Amino acid sequence: MKQLSTIVFLLIATGGMSADVQETALNVSVERAFPEISFERPLVITHANDETNRVFVAEQEGVIKVFPNDQEVEEAAVFLDIRNQVVYRDNKNEEGLLGLAFHPDYKNNGHFFLYYTTTDADLTSVVTRFTVSKDDPHQADSQSEVELMRIKQPYWNHNGGTLAFGPDGLLYIALGDGGNGGDPLSHGQNLTTLLGSILRIDVDQQDDGKNYAVPADNPFVGMMVPTNSRGDKQAPAAGEIYAYGFRNVWRLSFDKNTGSLWAADVGQNLWEEINIVQAGGNYGWNVRESKHWFRPDGNDNRNDLIDPVWEYHHDVGKSITGGAVYRGSRVPELKGKYVYADYVSGLLWALDYDPDSDSVNGNYSLTGRNQPVMSFGEDEAGDVYFSTPFGQLFRFRSGQ
Repeated sequence: MKQLSTIVFLLIATGGMSADVQETALNVSVERAFPEISFERPLVITHANDETNRVFVAEQEGVIKVFPNDQEVEEAAVFLDIRNQVVYRDNKNEEGLLGLAFHPDYKNNGHFFLYYTTTDADLTSVVTRFTVSKDDPHQADSQSEVELMRIKQPYWNHNGGTLAFGPDGLLYIALGDGGNGGDPLSHGQNLTTLLGSILRIDVDQQDDGKNYAVPADNPFVGMMVPTNSRGDKQAPAAGEIYAYGFRNVWRLSFDKNTGSLWAADVGQNLWEEINIVQAGGNYGWNVRESKHWFRPDGNDNRNDLIDPVWEYHHDVGKSITGGAVYRGSRVPELKGKYVYADYVSGLLWALDYDPDSDSVNGNYSLTGRNQPVMSFGEDEAGDVYFSTPFGQLFRFRSGQ
């Protein structure tokens, strides 16, 4: 761990980050959470924000489980099972049930939202709404599904899939660039396609012909954009887009205290990155990979491209797993820090970012088990968990 932490420090420093960034280890370790329960590829760990202190876990093959937030719990109930509607294959493992978010007013309306690869069309992702059963708060009504959005994917990988409600009550949706490698269809810089973007929609209103509404203050509403290099042909921008220039966001989350939107974008050749997302922002893919040129024009002076707040080289890890800013009380060493990991190396970190100075004060290593980290999530108290492909959940604790 110490040797790898040194490598991170040197690479980030040479990549343009401050040499004053701290790279020491925090006195924090990892322990198994809910040790009596196992899951099948758990990808979402969340809660319903309904004051019931329950934990919900969505499995990639299409099952959502629910259980009390009690470390001694021995069994999880099946909240929803839609495996017959979800595409998942081990050799194409970026498809499946990838996103789950509960409506901010779930306590009253019982609505929750899913993002999954559907079986009823090839290479197609859907965003849908379900409602909890009227008779059983621990079970969804499987017949209540309403489709909001259908997104055709050109390839099986880079589906993104995170759903999250912002402090504005709107639903944010992370989409990858459509897959393959290098963004061959140039979706990342194309505002006429939803792919390669983070979307923002209103699920409580409906535009004509849609089961959702495009917020009027979305940054590209009503905008015409060039569709060729000469600029003499134009088309409407997709109004749903909130920010763009992403390869494959995995994952995004909102800071409970500040409302900042954090997004980890998986790299291509050399760099992994962490972004704080602004409305209308262009985060560079595939002109750049993180802060570095990817296309031949990547070295051009482009003031319109927003750099990540943090990056690391593929000598350290090769697939970032974005987490959350820790706002719980159980592990005070993590408070206010963005916890994240790398799927390939299994390393865990806590990033100390100062929004006032727009600078990173520290990137602290965390002692873990060097397992692949699939996803992070939070409970109602703000405690942070992560999952592995082996079906286990973990949490952090003070001390070694």
